[in-house]
Amino acid sequence: MQAMLMTVFAASIAVRTAVRAQNLVQDTKKAVDKTADVTKDTSKDVAHGTKKVTHGVTKAAKKTGHAVDTGARDTGKAVKTGADKTADAVK
Repeated sequence: MQAMLMTVFAASIAVRTAVRAQNLVQDTKKAVDKTADVTKDTSKDVAHGTKKVTHGVTKAAKKTGHAVDTGARDTGKAVKTGADKTADAVK
């Protein structure tokens, strides 16, 4: 009878340990899944932010190019006007 009681007691300890181990595995899996979700969300946010920054830089570069082009045209006109006035003055 005592041997049987010891066997049942040992079995209950083994089952309790197995259940705890299984719970730990499930908790670890949940933590890994949550970490993966956060990493995925962060990656999306970074990609979205990078895309917005790239768009802003492209827009700024186009405006700068346009301003340089306009400035060059205006400078060219001013030089031509000055040259024409100089030519008229020399005549």
